[in-house]
Amino acid sequence: MDLADSTLDTAALAYARALLRKPMRRQKMGPVLAAAAFAALSAVTFAAVMVMAPPAVVQHLPSDRLGDAGR
Repeated sequence: MDLADSTLDTAALAYARALLRKPMRRQKMGPVLAAAAFAALSAVTFAAVMVMAPPAVVQHLPSDRLGDAGR
């Protein structure tokens, strides 16, 4: 028997298969945008704190520069 001689309606079969297929879930954009906004705000805050923070002293001053050289 040839495929063209089939008694099954191919359009109806395709429709039934489409109905049985799981529906695709769309991802919500709210949590994604909230996470991106949080990351951007954290980066800007960290950069601002680093600019406003006093410089770290990594070198000790000699005692003669501190003004108590006679002790």
